[in-house]
Amino acid sequence: MSSLKGICDGLPVDPVPEARPREESVPHAPIRTPNLTPEEERLALENALRYFPPELHAELAPEFAQELHDYGHIYMYRFRPQIEMRAYPIHEYPCQTRHAAAIMHMIMNNLDPRVAQFPHELVTYGGNGQVFANWAQFWLVMHYLSTMTEEQTLVMYSGHPMGLFPSSCTAPRLVITNGMVIPNYSSREMYEKMFALGVTMYGQMTAGSYCYIGPQGIVHGTTLTVLNASRRHLGTSNMAGKVFVTSGLGGMSGAQAKSAVICGCIGVIAEVSRDALDKRHTQGWLMEVAENLNDCILKIRHARRQKIALSIGYHGNVVDLWERLASEFDSTGDLLVDLGSDQTSCHNPFLGGYYPVQLSYEEARVVMHQNPVRFKNLVHESLRRQVSAIGRLAERGMYFFDYGNAFLLEASRAGADVLKDGPQSLTPRFRYPSYVQDIMGDIFSLGFGPFRWVCTSGDPGDLDLTDNIAASVLEESIQEGVPDSIKQQYDDNIRWIKEAGRHQLVVGSQARILYSDQKGRIAIALAFNQAIADEKLKGPVVLSRDHHDVSGTDSPFRETSNIYDGSSFCADMAVQNVIGDSFRGATWVALHNGGGVGWGEVTNGGFGLLAWCLMEHRILQNEPSECLLGTSQMGLPVVAGLGIPTPKKRSVAPWNRTAT
Repeated sequence: MSSLKGICDGLPVDPVPEARPREESVPHAPIRTPNLTPEEERLALENALRYFPPELHAELAPEFAQELHDYGHIYMYRFRPQIEMRAYPIHEYPCQTRHAAAIMHMIMNNLDPRVAQFPHELVTYGGNGQVFANWAQFWLVMHYLSTMTEEQTLVMYSGHPMGLFPSSCTAPRLVITNGMVIPNYSSREMYEKMFALGVTMYGQMTAGSYCYIGPQGIVHGTTLTVLNASRRHLGTSNMAGKVFVTSGLGGMSGAQAKSAVICGCIGVIAEVSRDALDKRHTQGWLMEVAENLNDCILKIRHARRQKIALSIGYHGNVVDLWERLASEFDSTGDLLVDLGSDQTSCHNPFLGGYYPVQLSYEEARVVMHQNPVRFKNLVHESLRRQVSAIGRLAERGMYFFDYGNAFLLEASRAGADVLKDGPQSLTPRFRYPSYVQDIMGDIFSLGFGPFRWVCTSGDPGDLDLTDNIAASVLEESIQEGVPDSIKQQYDDNIRWIKEAGRHQLVVGSQARILYSDQKGRIAIALAFNQAIADEKLKGPVVLSRDHHDVSGTDSPFRETSNIYDGSSFCADMAVQNVIGDSFRGATWVALHNGGGVGWGEVTNGGFGLLAWCLMEHRILQNEPSECLLGTSQMGLPVVAGLGIPTPKKRSVAPWNRTAT
């Protein structure tokens, strides 16, 4: 069994660990099908071997070649460290700087089996969101971080550590890029080849930037989305007896069950993977399991009558569930669903992100690898059936929204009936709205977005204290006076924080999330900083966010889907966000191709900031300010009175990026 010191000693090559078979007791990523030529297979092998001394190549080459053949990628299973993978208290990491130790804390949380979707393949969530591309990279990064000084920066190139470079104490300690590919070559097919070659990586949003905090990271956003959908489209904040139907319990989508209960409604979540369903049930995130459709319908009817908050996990395909709900209406006249969405990993539909209804889960994992053309056709047919059933229910009054997983985009590519009648623009016009367009966009335009923190001491008491601090800060802000539109958001977040402990949201690191604007972020961060200085907190706090934020992401099918001036396909905002964060105090920054809606469909940026008495908070001004400037110039309304210069709203004027 390795120790923290052991994993910081560098790649173990003298001696190398003994070869061992892949453990089948844990969930594994689907087999990839990169379709490499013999020359490309040799290149992939050469690229993997360059991490090791030449004298080891003869021993490792056959093993790595077999991995490539069997799994479509070289993960280097032999080098998976024999340590309990979790976020250890920051003081236990053998580092020269607190900043480096905090990053190590976050990396190991992303790979914690309780947190990660496919931990042995270094996948945190989303089916293919990698922390690293192979285990050699993990060892090297941990070694570099353990030796780093306050005047060095580690540069990460799609999972590969380029090395430590001289910098300054005010520079980021870590700069990450993932999947930065020449635009004309940023296709799915090219990605599969490049990932198999070991030259690029899909970091999702917070996997490859080391900022994932377990399914809690999306619980809050999902709670706000469902609650505001009910307010807007059902005309009530009281969701007792209302039914929300969706799919997916693996990775981030595991949050849906918890969010439904927090909102007070009945959440019905279909999941084809027994492992994923049992994991969420065991963790307490899912209350009940329905093994068949009859049982599922009975549970829905009972919960509706009793108006109880309940999460039901249906073990089966969501297409079967939608079709059964439609037939129930046809036969009984009962509309058993009020709100509907989907959170399968539809950004990756042909490699395990979406399972077609015609196949069992086990059959699908075989067919997607052995007969990818047939599998793609089955996925398209399944999407068409799903959309058809959803359409029948939507006509009867159900409100359906796309939750940013590329569901409508992929359904349109499958020929499903999801496009509005009439002419189409550069961005497809769907008959069902994106949740950003119809529910959350106005909130983002207020400068609100995900604000996260991780108590690196690992002490639950620190998390409780930070919860109290955050709630108090927001309450004080309301007392000082805020616009009514802002007050609603503050009230929602105060309620969220005060109830967070009761809902047992922690999986992995001692982390929390809320939505806040610039004023709230800065006030909460400074209050945390003071609590650290006063030694009320036992350790530093990492401040971060999902890249899914007010200025961190350019994504025409999600975050920027409500931009209508023609710039929704432009990625300047995300890139400028990362550049700005890098010289405004960030501990680390990350820029990614892909995330949420898929490779080549989005550019996103993120950051991490360690608060420990000395902290630069200008970064917390940069984030919402960029959003307000950007959205104003794109013709969206903004809120004044946030303590920052607000540009004039562009109405019908020529393109102009200059703030006035």
